[in-house]
Amino acid sequence: MGRKAKYSSEMKVKACEDYLSRRKSAIQIARELDMGKHGRRLVMEWAKKYETFGTSVFEQAHCNRSYSKEFKETIIKEYLEGKGSLEDLAVRYGIPSHATVLQWTRKYNNHIELRDYDPKPEVYMAQRRKATFDERLEIVKYCLDHDRKIADTASIYKCSYAQVRSWLIKYDKDGEEGLKDRRGKHRKEEELSELEKAQRKILRLEKEKEEFRRKYELLKKAEKLERR
Repeated sequence: MGRKAKYSSEMKVKACEDYLSRRKSAIQIARELDMGKHGRRLVMEWAKKYETFGTSVFEQAHCNRSYSKEFKETIIKEYLEGKGSLEDLAVRYGIPSHATVLQWTRKYNNHIELRDYDPKPEVYMAQRRKATFDERLEIVKYCLDHDRKIADTASIYKCSYAQVRSWLIKYDKDGEEGLKDRRGKHRKEEELSELEKAQRKILRLEKEKEEFRRKYELLKKAEKLERR
């Protein structure tokens, strides 16, 4: 489901018509709608979108839009190369807010990996389903093999986002043992056999190795983007 709009489409259209017809300034409209310190800028952004796309731009979407990594990089490069302001690019590419473009740009400049964004609202609303140990293990391994994309995994295996996330956390902490139904009880170190202690240590080292590998891959991708 889409987010509930703070300002209705009718309010936005009226604000745009008042501003574009010069009946009211952006500051006046922002004050009337109690829009806060960034209200003037937002009114002007609405007006640009309204001029370009008409009233349809304010129709509430049923779900969030999807943005690929490549799409985000295209927008960021256009902004950094001076091919448009944040507001211009948001309007040009149908992005709801200039703040979204700004957020992507900050991540890019701070060498934070940009990822595909494909919201799947159904996985957040899905009912929890029973899963055997083998099923939980299969789901977790699939998620790990596919860059920890929890929403995608939940959609494929027809379970909820919260379930996959919970299983992933347990696996990260205790390995396959964490996926067994033990009513949330975690055995203390002194309760383990020497073999179990060794297995837990190996698991911890494997997790540290995987974390190092992921960080290394992220740095390589950031350097590749910088060279472009």
